[in-house]
Amino acid sequence: MKAIVITEYGGPDVLKVKDLPTPEVSGDEVLIEVKAAGLNRSDIFQREGNYPAPKGASAEIPGLEVAGTVVKCGPDVTDFTVGDKVCALLAGGGYAEYVAVREGQCLPIPGDLSFAEAASLPETVFTVWSNVFQRGSLKSGETLLIHGGNSGIGITGIQIAQALGSKVIVTVGSDEKGQNCLELGADSYINYKTQNFETELQDEGVDVILDMIGGDYLAKNINILNPEGKLVHINAVSGSRVDLDIWKVMSKRLTVTGSTLRSREYEFKKQLAREVQKNVWPFIESGKFRTVIYKTFPLSEAAEAHQLLEDGSHTGKIILVR
Repeated sequence: MKAIVITEYGGPDVLKVKDLPTPEVSGDEVLIEVKAAGLNRSDIFQREGNYPAPKGASAEIPGLEVAGTVVKCGPDVTDFTVGDKVCALLAGGGYAEYVAVREGQCLPIPGDLSFAEAASLPETVFTVWSNVFQRGSLKSGETLLIHGGNSGIGITGIQIAQALGSKVIVTVGSDEKGQNCLELGADSYINYKTQNFETELQDEGVDVILDMIGGDYLAKNINILNPEGKLVHINAVSGSRVDLDIWKVMSKRLTVTGSTLRSREYEFKKQLAREVQKNVWPFIESGKFRTVIYKTFPLSEAAEAHQLLEDGSHTGKIILVR
């Protein structure tokens, strides 16, 4: 099979097409003929040498989410058969013509979505459900603040939270991105280049914050959280070492937490997939949640796709297709 591999750590140009053996399947694994693969910032971090693949995952082939057709099943597979159209959450290896993954990390493609649309779902939907609704316990009527509202995570969080009856505020880097978020269901946006989100929200307050920035956002987040509020971290692009005023956390009874998904154990991902199918897939099938594809690239143009992802001017997902 052909795959995109990281030939050395560095910029987008280190991604090259390479011929590799097609994976074999065993146990409860399925072999997926990949029709589309989603891009995520963690792919960039892996390419740069800052996010090593967990044990057992491909260290040279990036890609954490795919959609395609099941072409082979291991002897212990019970939920899928050859010919099924699926999307899947991976620990790596998605930028390839084929990938093997355990069936519990796969879901049937919902509704009439294309492969490209389906490939945009697993990483963002699994991450949002795990962090906003499991760890953050967001409830109907509460206010959610998402930093990076135009990202794949952001547009997913907006739509799921809105569908479940929560108010959603986002921070973005331009008014154009803010308008895009409003069209997806956000109640308001804050342009962090011209506004201070702490100042804008100090009187209103928020109940749950989904933060991928870190750094000096921590103190501001703590200040605007309502009593019993929850701050959930999924990245720290502005720095992970910060000063924390523990007294404010105590006096407001806050929860400061966070998680990574890639290295979590199989049983967790399997249970998370079941919750996603139960709670989110119906929104997609009913039209309350729509995928947002910014641009697609042929698999062979993965380097160009990475360059666009790094540029940050997009709203929505960037997808590799075959």
